[in-house]
Amino acid sequence: MLKIIDKYILKRYLATFSVMLLLFIPIGIVIDVSEKVNKMIENKVPFKEIAIYYFYFTIHFANFLFPIFLFLSIIWFTSKLANNTEIIAILSSGISFSRFMRPYIIGATIVSVFALIMGIFLAPKANDVYNNFRYTYLIGGGREEMRDNSDVFRQISKDEYIFVSNFSDVSKMAFNFSMEKFKDDKLEYKLTASRIQWNEKKKNYTLYNYNKRKVGPLGDIIESGEKKDTVFHFDLEDLTPVVYIAETLQLKDLNKFIDKEKARGSSNINVYLVVLYKKYSIPVSAFILTIIAVAVSSMKRRGGMGANLAIGITLAFTFVFFDKIFGVLAEKSTMPPIIAVWIPNIIFGILAIYLLRNAKR
Repeated sequence: MLKIIDKYILKRYLATFSVMLLLFIPIGIVIDVSEKVNKMIENKVPFKEIAIYYFYFTIHFANFLFPIFLFLSIIWFTSKLANNTEIIAILSSGISFSRFMRPYIIGATIVSVFALIMGIFLAPKANDVYNNFRYTYLIGGGREEMRDNSDVFRQISKDEYIFVSNFSDVSKMAFNFSMEKFKDDKLEYKLTASRIQWNEKKKNYTLYNYNKRKVGPLGDIIESGEKKDTVFHFDLEDLTPVVYIAETLQLKDLNKFIDKEKARGSSNINVYLVVLYKKYSIPVSAFILTIIAVAVSSMKRRGGMGANLAIGITLAFTFVFFDKIFGVLAEKSTMPPIIAVWIPNIIFGILAIYLLRNAKR
């Protein structure tokens, strides 16, 4: 008997969630097309590029609104069970509310594993294609706006530092370049140039109007010139990181990237940490939202399913609102990213415990 009920509820849980995704993704695509079609026509975007973009847009969209889809799907089918007095019948047979929750928890486990896999493996590629398309074809400054291209100061090794005041992604050229190398906390040499350009074919850099001062025990050695080709041990990305680079990296690469940026004293480290922590917080939210949704919709209300959906939509958008607000606070303030990312789950986790206790009564 119990296994039949478990299978029935679990099947409804997964089926409704899948249908909710299939219903809302086309709506999201239609809205996105209506907003961007003029820019696409104006920029003569190839149809192949548009097709690839919207394939990955579905993954990006599903990952972005995952909490809302999950919450509404559970509210929908649980409210139907309550209105049909199926839940009353199940609980009246002697099954406890905690036991009744078991298939929901199993469903939440399946969905959370799916969300974790998507966040680690699928979402990075989707975010890369999505953001590249936006910056290439839809945003005013184009590819220039893809990068943090002004006043970049970075530590590229234990004792080497570089600085550029501005960078052009089109010409692959940076301005007011300087590089300092230290040894035992003492300056060994300083290299400056009015411009530095990356040469794609030769895989080297060209310095313009450069000046190199090497500090020596008997006096400084100065070298200068109008132009010089040379090789450095840093990448073009070290000069101008793509603004959304963390979103495009899989977990292993993201951890390496964050360690590298911490060593360099990157000013954007909180942005990267928020991306990392959300890969774990979103799957956990599946359990919290499932408990809240069941607790809210398992009782018959005077307003019927409409009242449950109204409550569900309000709570779901409140969760997404909190998630975005605290994400921005982590990026722009001194609040530790790990705390900011997990605060929505903590708040709604407390709410889930409270609602679950009331539902049991």
